[in-house]
Amino acid sequence: MTTRSGSAKYEGLGKSGKGHVSTQSGVLSDSPYGFNTRFESEPGTNPEELIAAAHASCFTMALSFALAEAGFSAGTLETSAKVTLVQADGGFTITRSDLDLTATIDGISADQFEEIAAGAKANCPVSKLLNAEITLTHRLNG
Repeated sequence: MTTRSGSAKYEGLGKSGKGHVSTQSGVLSDSPYGFNTRFESEPGTNPEELIAAAHASCFTMALSFALAEAGFSAGTLETSAKVTLVQADGGFTITRSDLDLTATIDGISADQFEEIAAGAKANCPVSKLLNAEITLTHRLNG
């Protein structure tokens, strides 16, 4: 079992508050976040982009391992994720994560690639965590 941690501190309340987020690895260390980084264009991060990065990286790694397990040994995978936050019923909900993948895998058919990619989308740990619609579009090169 693996356990990883992150932490957040928020000083002040509401729109005027300012937060800082850190990760166990130190990749994020007191990185700023708050209303202005989430809903406007102030520099810093926000929960949705962190979830998008986590989902893109988790799916891409799961797909890489699934392709290797299927006997493929060469290729490149590039994934972006867009996480959608909507306001409804007096609060906010993350309703979807849209994965967009570009792949170059030597010797794979389009059908086999689609099947393996769909399995990775369904089974990566972050996909399993999200209570949201998850879509996947992909392009397979050469």
